[in-house]
Amino acid sequence: MKSMTGYAYRELSKDGVTVSAEIKSYNSRFLDLSIHLSPWLSSLEPEIRKYINSRFARGKIDIYIKVKEENPSFTVTVNKNAALSYSHGIDDLAKSLGLNEKPGLGLLLGLEGVLEIETNRDTEKFRPLIDKVLAEASDHFDLERSREGEHTREDIISHIKILEESLKIVSSHGPEIEAGIKENLRSRFSELLGDKIDENRILAETAVLLMKFSISEEISRLSSHLKEFLKEMEGKAGRDGSQGGSLGSGPSTSLGKKLDFLSQEINREINTIGSKTPVLEVSLAVVEMKNALENIREQLRNVE
Repeated sequence: MKSMTGYAYRELSKDGVTVSAEIKSYNSRFLDLSIHLSPWLSSLEPEIRKYINSRFARGKIDIYIKVKEENPSFTVTVNKNAALSYSHGIDDLAKSLGLNEKPGLGLLLGLEGVLEIETNRDTEKFRPLIDKVLAEASDHFDLERSREGEHTREDIISHIKILEESLKIVSSHGPEIEAGIKENLRSRFSELLGDKIDENRILAETAVLLMKFSISEEISRLSSHLKEFLKEMEGKAGRDGSQGGSLGSGPSTSLGKKLDFLSQEINREINTIGSKTPVLEVSLAVVEMKNALENIREQLRNVE
């Protein structure tokens, strides 16, 4: 199990080039990926996006990649037309103001568009270092999310135990509820008909009421949902792990989404049990189950 919140930063330097990768994320229903690159690195974004998609399934993830060179090569070009236009304009202004001044070279060189500086960068030259830094940052990011996810898993299991204990209480009152239904129905027939009780009629009416008020099916389904919930948690936990630096086929189906669906089914059965029986002990157990489930669903909002 992995959390959707996490942070990682890695930096590597080689041959006068320093590359850093920063990754941070928050919870989100889907994978919401934002990649922040210098404009000259924009051609790498599709591959970076593909790689991150192969590593993570959910969360709002922000990635910042920066490249610094100690001695970058660049080309300086003088735009003579721009310089002449500025010079003529300044001359005209000086004449209009009655001034006898000429624009100096220092002034002209500082004006926009006179000097054009172009850094000579070959994107592919930095690609190996960028890939390595991104892979290391992703591994650390994945590890941090797994560590936080383990704490979340332990908390969820503690609440699952509360659900299981409360379900035992509910189950122990199942026979009592069915016996009460049968006894109440027999008493009503006895009051109305006296000794002229039709056993077949009682059995038929009892069957109808048991279908309406018995909670045995809900208990069975709830028990099944809880087992499936734990099975999913333990199964995914065993399959989680870092995918390393190579591109994979993509992360497995979101555990958080599966568990959220199961929690909805659990909630439905708990509500049905609560609405069917007036037994005080069962009602108290239902309240405990609702509180535990709410805590579980709160934690699931941050599970990948």
